[in-house]
Amino acid sequence: MDALCRDCQHLFVTHDDAHDDAQDDTEGDEPCPDCGSRRTIAHEELTSLTLAHIDCDAFFTSIEQRDNPDLRGKPVIVGGDSNRGVVAACSYETRKFGVHSAMAMVQAKKLCPHAIIVPHRMDVYQTASKQMRQIFLSMTPMVEPASVDEAYLDLSGTEAYHQMPAAALLAGATLQIEWEIGVTVSVGLSYNKGLAKIASDLDKPRGFSIIGKAEAQAFLANKSPAIISGIGPVLVRKLSDHGITTIGALRQFDELELMKRYGKSGQRLARFARGEDNSKVTTGRATKSISAETTFASDIKDPGELARRLWPLCEKVSKRLKAGDQAGRTIVLKLKTANHQILTRNRKLPEPTQLANTIFEAAKPLLRKEANGRQFRLIGIGVADITSPREADQPSLLDDETASKKADVERAVDKIRAKLGDKIITRASQIK
Repeated sequence: MDALCRDCQHLFVTHDDAHDDAQDDTEGDEPCPDCGSRRTIAHEELTSLTLAHIDCDAFFTSIEQRDNPDLRGKPVIVGGDSNRGVVAACSYETRKFGVHSAMAMVQAKKLCPHAIIVPHRMDVYQTASKQMRQIFLSMTPMVEPASVDEAYLDLSGTEAYHQMPAAALLAGATLQIEWEIGVTVSVGLSYNKGLAKIASDLDKPRGFSIIGKAEAQAFLANKSPAIISGIGPVLVRKLSDHGITTIGALRQFDELELMKRYGKSGQRLARFARGEDNSKVTTGRATKSISAETTFASDIKDPGELARRLWPLCEKVSKRLKAGDQAGRTIVLKLKTANHQILTRNRKLPEPTQLANTIFEAAKPLLRKEANGRQFRLIGIGVADITSPREADQPSLLDDETASKKADVERAVDKIRAKLGDKIITRASQIK
């Protein structure tokens, strides 16, 4: 059986039956004959599988522990440290206490009172994400980012160019990410996207797991449909109500019957139960919108205070638009009332923008209309209809002089902040 050393990428043949039908990476009984490492993985289809899912291990908290050595080995939570805060991410040291992402911070503190809570630094995370993407692109042009910390890679056809199979290439990339970026990743390798994603979660952190065609159906048989990407908790509950609690149980129904019961999801369920997933790795997924939001420590109803909280969010969205060489034409205001009702209000601009002041001025009348004495617990701002900045914020003879001056000032502030940092200049209305 073909085997691979994850530390030196040496390929060898193992006669160790303990590796048969292996789906996750454990320290092999047979060490690498080249370097002696026991971080080996063996599989009958090791050298033929080419579809991978790479997922960072506790990405946000790993970055925080990387940048602050005092946090290493300690329970860390990234999120807002307030009664309204939510856990954005948590370290493995925190997860063993039952904390998980999207949990209310109040509950997380009860479960792990000694956790260290740090605010998120999205710019830093995005920088690390871009560095990882460059490593992925050095292996194959077929890279599909799934989020800031995960991506699908189609490595078919790359063996001849790199002179090594996809598995060895991936093993080398994981070490390069550790050395150059300072975070760890887990790899899932299979013959389709859905199974590759499942595989990447089998042996975290620092895992390398394989699901081949030969064992796919047997592997899936006793698993919950909840592990299938795109199958949400509502559908899982409906399946359970109908007596279907495993993927194997889906095989007693034909595809047409499942589609009659569950619509388009029924087709995915029927095919995935047979180990089939025809979705392709696609590159260049267009960004639909860019947004930012904040939850208040206590409810706010004053329109002036709401506007004050809105401005830094406009700056954050503007910064992301400029960094991504993008602009947007539709401004989206988001509000959440004290009783958790979500309101969204849109305004379409005559031309795209990437300027914070334009976003803010477009949102203000939307905010004034909704801030009618109601209490709000959250405010957010977004820009949709993303497009090229070539047509954005063009000077016009019809523009009033004040608007043009504000645009010039914002561009000047951008240049100063690029040299001296974001906090060097603060809008007067933000000083209390």
